[in-house]
Amino acid sequence: MKTDPCTYVIFGATGNLARIKLIPALYHLDIENRLHDDTKIIAIGRRPWDNDKWVSEVRAMLEAKARGGIDEQVFKRFIARLHYHKGDMQQAECYSSLAQLLTDSVKFPQNMAFYLAINPSDFSHVIEQLSKPKLLDESQFWRRVIIEKPFGTDLESSRSLQNKISQYLKEEQIYRIDHYLGKGMVQNVLVFRFANSMLEPLWNRNYIDHIQITHSEQLGIGSRGPYYDHTGAMRDMLQSHLLQLLTLVAMEPPVSLDAEDLRDEKVKVLKSIRPIPEEAVHAQAFRAQYAPGEIDGKQVNGYLQEEGIPQNSVTETYAAMKLYVDNWRWRGVPFYMRTGKRMEKAQSMISICFRHAPSQLFAHTQAEKIKQNWLLLGIQPEECIRMEMTVKEPGLEMRTRISNLDASFRNEDELASDAYEDLLLDVIKGDRSLFLRYDEVEHAWKIVDPIINKWAVNRDYIETYPAGSWGPNECRLFEKESQSWRNTL
Repeated sequence: MKTDPCTYVIFGATGNLARIKLIPALYHLDIENRLHDDTKIIAIGRRPWDNDKWVSEVRAMLEAKARGGIDEQVFKRFIARLHYHKGDMQQAECYSSLAQLLTDSVKFPQNMAFYLAINPSDFSHVIEQLSKPKLLDESQFWRRVIIEKPFGTDLESSRSLQNKISQYLKEEQIYRIDHYLGKGMVQNVLVFRFANSMLEPLWNRNYIDHIQITHSEQLGIGSRGPYYDHTGAMRDMLQSHLLQLLTLVAMEPPVSLDAEDLRDEKVKVLKSIRPIPEEAVHAQAFRAQYAPGEIDGKQVNGYLQEEGIPQNSVTETYAAMKLYVDNWRWRGVPFYMRTGKRMEKAQSMISICFRHAPSQLFAHTQAEKIKQNWLLLGIQPEECIRMEMTVKEPGLEMRTRISNLDASFRNEDELASDAYEDLLLDVIKGDRSLFLRYDEVEHAWKIVDPIINKWAVNRDYIETYPAGSWGPNECRLFEKESQSWRNTL
C-alpha cells in the first residue's frame, strides 16, 4: 500500500547516517512500492554539489548497501525523486532559500518530514530556523520532525531541549527515533508476549527467577573518540535501547496497538522502576573499560590507545546495572542489563530464566540437578525465539539433557529489512508507536541519572577487561550464587 505524497528533507544528507542507513532505506521502500509516485527527497548539505554530483554519490551509497545490487529501473525512478539543496544549516539563508524552493507545490508535495541527521547540539537551532519561514506550520498539511538520539545528555539537558523545541512543535509532530525499536525481532517480542496465551500465566514473579538483557559489540569506538568519551556506554546504550527492551518485556497488555496506548504502558513500567539512591549505585551498577586484547586473531588497542582519548579517561565502554520493577507482576524479580564494546561476540539478546521446578522427584536419581528453563530471544544478528527444556536422555539410566524448542523469526528464504525502512515509513504514515514520547525519555533519564552523577565524581579508577572477552569478572550485581551472565543463545 502506497503512502501519502510527501517531501522528505534530510539535514546532514552527506554524513554517515544518511549514507549508510537513510538513503538505502528510502531506496528499498521505493523497490517495495511503498513511496507515493510524487514523493521527493531533498538532501541538504554544505558541499558545493549539483544534482548530477548528488546522484552519483547516491549511486555509490546504493552500490555498497542495496540488497541484491541496484535495480536500474527502480534507480531511474528513485533519482527522479532526488534534489540537492546547498546550504549551511547555521545560516538563516539556508532556510529562506529552502522555503522558497518548497513553494513549488507542483514539484514538491506540501506534506513534509524533516530528518535531523545532525549533531544533537544543533537540534533546537534547526527547528527554530525552520519555524521562521513557517515550514513547521500544520494549518493545511502535516509537518513532522525526526530526531536521532541522544535526546539530551542527562535529565536536566533533556528537559531544556524539550522546552526549546516545544515552542515550535507540538508533541504529535516530534518523532524521536530509536532505530533499535524498528528491528523486526523487537516488534516480535510484542507478538510473542501477547499473541500466545500459554505464556501469560507464567509471565510474572511466581515463575520467573530473573531477566537479562545484553547488547555486546566486537567493534571499538572507531573514529568517534571525542564524541564517545563525552558519552559512554550508559548514555549510549543502556539509557535508550536497553531500557526500551525492558519496557517491552515487562509491560502490561495495552488496550490496543495504537501509539498512545502502547506508549502509556511502557511509561508505566519506567515509572515503576525502583529509584537507585546514591549510596546504592555501587551495588546496582558497574562500569569498565576495554584494555588491549585479541579479536578474531588480531591484536587490538585498548580504549586509552584509541585516537582522541585522553590518557586519564575513565569513560566506560562497558556498563551493567540491576533494576527492580516494583509492581504487582514483577516485584522482587531482578532485571540485569549490560552493554559493552570490544567483547567476544556481537549480539543482542533477552534471556529469561525461570525458577527451579518445586518437585524433588528426581532427588535420588542420576538426574538430581535439573537445570532451570531458559527462554531466549535473539534480537541481532541471530533473530530467534528459543526455549530450553529438560528431556530424558535415551538409555536405561535416568539422565537428562537440554533440548531446544526453536521458533525462528525468519525463514531461510526471507530477507531481512533494515530497521530504518520501518521507521521512515512509519513517519509518512503518522504511526508513532515505535517512536519515543517525551515522558519515556524523561523517566529513562531519571533512572540512570544517579549512576551517571556518581560516576562523574569517582574519576580516580575504572576496572578494565581484555578486548575480545565477555567483559570484566564482576558478579556483585547478582542476587544469588546460581546467577551469572548468559553469553550465548
